[in-house]
Amino acid sequence: MDDKLIVSNRSALKRKYGTAGFAKVQAALKALVAADKQRGIRTRLVYLDDAAAMKKLKGAPITEASSPRQAKAAIDVVFRATDPEYLMILGAPDVVPQQDLTNPMYSPPDDPDPTAWGDLPYACEAGYSRDVAAFKGPTRVVGRLPDLTAATEPSHLIDLLGISARHRPRDVADYGSYFGLSTQTWRESTALSLFNIFGNSKALTLSPPARDKHPAARLAPLMHFINCHGGPSDPQFYGEDKKGNQPASLSSDAIGGKISRDTVAAAECCYGGEMYDSVTLGLPLPICQHYLAQGACGFLGSSTIAYGPADSNGAADLLTQYFLLAVLEGASIGRASLMARQRFVQQVAELDPTDLKTLAQFSLLGDPAMHPARVPNATAVPKGVAAADAQRMQRRDRRAKLRAVGDFLGATKPATSLPSADAKCSPQIRQALARIAHSAGLAVGQKFVAYAVHTPGRKSALRGKGADAMPTRYHVAIATPAGPAKSSGPRFCAVAAVAREVEGRIVAYRVYLQR
Repeated sequence: MDDKLIVSNRSALKRKYGTAGFAKVQAALKALVAADKQRGIRTRLVYLDDAAAMKKLKGAPITEASSPRQAKAAIDVVFRATDPEYLMILGAPDVVPQQDLTNPMYSPPDDPDPTAWGDLPYACEAGYSRDVAAFKGPTRVVGRLPDLTAATEPSHLIDLLGISARHRPRDVADYGSYFGLSTQTWRESTALSLFNIFGNSKALTLSPPARDKHPAARLAPLMHFINCHGGPSDPQFYGEDKKGNQPASLSSDAIGGKISRDTVAAAECCYGGEMYDSVTLGLPLPICQHYLAQGACGFLGSSTIAYGPADSNGAADLLTQYFLLAVLEGASIGRASLMARQRFVQQVAELDPTDLKTLAQFSLLGDPAMHPARVPNATAVPKGVAAADAQRMQRRDRRAKLRAVGDFLGATKPATSLPSADAKCSPQIRQALARIAHSAGLAVGQKFVAYAVHTPGRKSALRGKGADAMPTRYHVAIATPAGPAKSSGPRFCAVAAVAREVEGRIVAYRVYLQR
């Protein structure tokens, strides 16, 4: 029985690094397996394109490295055959692809990504699908240790494997301080998040006035919570003031040599977890990957546009909070990611389109078996039981409980929203939506897209004709508010208005900003 499963693609790694480079990666992997053994973790490496290995596990090998469908099927087979406590995906998306989930908030040009890429489906028992709603019951502890997309020499990946091999937990007290970064405009939301995690928001840094060149002392704490703007293939995050100025608030170049070993980071920023091709584009490393290169344990971030309110908490705010809270409770970063996803699903009765996208797009980068914070355990190891065996028993017990929670969520709750074939609205609903658009700063005539709510075990909600036959649905509008152009910096300012309709009446709405 295996404790940790590492999956990758041998052919893809050889194409990137050649025979000699691949041999170096193999040596680093062997060292990690040996280090895991010293920690009481039995690790198995499986190449998903290895026909012989996959046949032994009763599965078919991957023949197309870029196929999300093949990758999902192969990983499911290997996971079920080995039943590990940790699943580590080795490599960037050009080695093992992220899953191509349909973006439920797709609304070009303001939310231009048709796909919300992520590793969520690998954490779920359900088979391949592009529908996020199929993966609302995650049960597996999953993380990705990525090399650089399109890299031709393996030093970055070898360094990451060495960091994982040398990792040792720290006392939880070492994680009591934090680096918190936000825009001026989202001060209230971020302060609330920091208070929920750490009990205070005294160390919150706002941009502006802060710029990306932070002193090393400010970045030294081992917990990082970042709530700023981000853009595609961009090595910078951005702040924002009330005049619309958006200076760089954090940059890949400026954090060099300043991130402490064993740091854990969660970033709400749009594209904060995107592993873009910095090699071909000639750009600095993605911020998320530069964190790992400097010895960070893990980075939770979004592959595409993320959402959250300006002065309260919701969507990306909650998922990132739950992740850091679980780390402080002593969870491995992989278990913390699973706990965060499950708690995020549990906290709502219905997953609106914003919730579904949030669930889809946030992924964990890092070795999922890393335990950042060591929390004292009141339970003593029984006499005659080896410490490694006791730890294995405890992990197995935790996984069984998490699996039960995920199975329950997948089978019973919450309701999920799907695009509605019938988008007709009564005059009263249209009038209410116009008022919501106005209050959100959008044009009064802004188009709202309707989503039907599907409750597990109840199919009638998807068959209704007309507003009166649709007991519950959501209406979503995404647009850039009217007003003067921003005085400087990139334009990150689109707003999403999400209204909930119950039996022909708008009963609630929320306004989200693009992170």
